[in-house]
Amino acid sequence: MPEVTNFAELEVLLDQCQTALSYRFHDIELLAMCLTHASSARTRLHSNERLEFLGDAILGVVVCEALYHRFPESAEGELTRIKSIVVSRVTCATMAARVRLEEFVLVGKGLDHGGHIPSSILAGTFEGLIAGIYLDGGLEAARDFLTPLITPEIESSAATLHEQNFKSLLQHIAQKKLGATPMYRLLDERGPDHSKVFHISAVVAGRVFPAAWGANKKEAEQTAAQHALEELLGDDASEDKNASPPEITESAVGEDLAEPAENVAAIESEPFGLGVEGS
Repeated sequence: MPEVTNFAELEVLLDQCQTALSYRFHDIELLAMCLTHASSARTRLHSNERLEFLGDAILGVVVCEALYHRFPESAEGELTRIKSIVVSRVTCATMAARVRLEEFVLVGKGLDHGGHIPSSILAGTFEGLIAGIYLDGGLEAARDFLTPLITPEIESSAATLHEQNFKSLLQHIAQKKLGATPMYRLLDERGPDHSKVFHISAVVAGRVFPAAWGANKKEAEQTAAQHALEELLGDDASEDKNASPPEITESAVGEDLAEPAENVAAIESEPFGLGVEGS
């Protein structure tokens, strides 16, 4: 996480960020808000939360448009499955890393774990940036920014889904999201030797997902992997809603998410509401 203590340092940070994004903002204050997590902002309205809400929708539009043109023979269900992967928190965090977002996002000290920022925050900030570019330059600018980032993710997801190989896709998602390789646990087997059925669950990083029956172990493992994928991608959709930092109030003075009391008056006149000194 960058340490910004004055306006001059903030200007340098914003310039470096625009270079990494290959996009120059007309409204530089908008970029500052895009990068500001609620834990670092004066209030939630000075953070990127509202931008994240809009950016999620813009990302969905651009991805759907790309899928519609890329796969003219694909049915709605297949396009929806590809989209759910490309717009997931896991993939957003991956795309955030490709534009070096961790070097620029502004978070409170309580969320800065030795310079490492949680992937959920990076994903949310990435969505905020999408909204910022959309508001600053329009849909075409947002599309131009996103296209080189989403294209390889679309191709990778489509190739895996085309094979209907849920085990391969689960391994791909689990390694990116949790840094773990899935394992499969045989829970039960029934029937005579010539006609057995198998009950198997997927286990990722110690988490056991809903089990599945299959006429053979391969079939049961594929369905179990599908169940695990559905839960993991569902987790991404609600992750930030369930883990939002608390509102910054006067009672929080002295904690990591608030400014010291003697600085409250000074904050009111600071640029961007980010808690940095003017030049």
